Amino acid sequence: MSQSKDGAPALQARIQKIKEILTSPDILTFEFSSLSGKKFAAVYLDGLADKNLLGELVVKPLRAAQVSDDGKEVAQLLASPEIKEGKDLQDAISGILDGNAALYIDGCKEFYIIGLKNPPGRAVMEPPTQITVKGPREGFTEDIKTNLGLVRKRLKSQRLQVKMLSSGRQSATAVALCYLEGICRDEVVAQIEEQIKGNKIDLVPDSSYISSFISKHPRSLFKHCASCEKPDIFAAKLCEGRAGLIVDGSPIALTAPYMIVEDFQSAEDYYITSYRATIIRFLRVAAVLVGVLLPALYICAQLFKIQLIPVKLLFKIASSVSGIPFSPSVEMFLTLMVLEVLNEASIRMPKYVGLALSVVGALVLGDTAVKAGIISTPAIIIVAFSAICLYTVPDLVETTTTLRLLFLIVAGSVGLYGIVLLSAYILCYLCSEQSYGVPLLAPFSPLVEGDLKDAFYKSNLYSMKNRPRTLRPKNKVRLKNDKE
Repeated sequence: MSQSKDGAPALQARIQKIKEILTSPDILTFEFSSLSGKKFAAVYLDGLADKNLLGELVVKPLRAAQVSDDGKEVAQLLASPEIKEGKDLQDAISGILDGNAALYIDGCKEFYIIGLKNPPGRAVMEPPTQITVKGPREGFTEDIKTNLGLVRKRLKSQRLQVKMLSSGRQSATAVALCYLEGICRDEVVAQIEEQIKGNKIDLVPDSSYISSFISKHPRSLFKHCASCEKPDIFAAKLCEGRAGLIVDGSPIALTAPYMIVEDFQSAEDYYITSYRATIIRFLRVAAVLVGVLLPALYICAQLFKIQLIPVKLLFKIASSVSGIPFSPSVEMFLTLMVLEVLNEASIRMPKYVGLALSVVGALVLGDTAVKAGIISTPAIIIVAFSAICLYTVPDLVETTTTLRLLFLIVAGSVGLYGIVLLSAYILCYLCSEQSYGVPLLAPFSPLVEGDLKDAFYKSNLYSMKNRPRTLRPKNKVRLKNDKE
């Protein structure tokens, strides 16, 4: 490798060294000279680095400057607010792949990493799954810096700490671990950080991968960390004593520790009256129970306990199911499978084709199947109503859909005893599960009376002076009066 008089590698030799490692044609090099004749080379990744910023903040001021042989004044001449001195070749490679530019100076050992990252992304908009009538409508995007800005916008606190981590051997995905110092437990932050650093997967395209890494039991049917798409929800959970994770490339943030009761709460509950919020929360609980158990109870009543159905309703059902070639269990199972197929197809198909599919599935298939005597009307009504009920709590749909199928199988096999035994097993399992030291069924099991004010019952803000005791925050008080 050729060198200058002071022992520094020649400019072209250093560029060639990078080109040997980064062989892709979208790794570009721009060479230019200062007013005094000093040569420079900026190496950057096309599509991630902003060329306009490169010209305005780097090339323009250096071209108009008198640069000495040692180049010590280069850092002061650059107009970029994000400048870091590189240490070695690997530092330059990482900076370029991250979307920044590596600036080399002819005859100097030093080089600089210039912050020019400007990846393509969408604007901040309302998230599709957490829509509110009242309250903020901003949602996270796929850019980690934008998401951190949305959080900082709401938490202007010196306690807010952000640890930048990296996950994925090939993707090197940036992960921001956020928490409020002096409120969140140190052991929670340490455990999450250790688990993220310990994974050795190649690619982390979404926060769902990180969710699997930080879960104590990744094969569990129930999740162990909460997800949210709104910065106001994220900030509120940080203030309660949780730690949060924002993953670059994902619009869904994670928070831990997690309690199941969180999924029955909505952001809008805190922007409406406590009476209305309480009614809605109980409605969600009832809807989920109905959605999971209704198909199983219907099958159980038909096969084993016909007396559970009122007489007048029994006559209606009997007239509807007469002539159906399948048993009640098989009929309900087939109806559920048809619903799942239609749901999956409507999601995957193009928008306009999906609309036609909904019409065909609802009108043509459903009506034709009933008239042909293949499926009874009560089965379609129960399956449709069950599906609607489950989507009142969208964050639990994956779990509740699986539970509905399990209850249907045991109800068709064992009857009411199977439903009771499976319910008892699930409750016992949930009572033994924890998320970073917090029981999933808290604050009901174990019973924490102070935390019941914001469980299924929603009390007013003035009565919730303390943070949730279940989370064991270091600072327990969140609402102080002037006299206190």
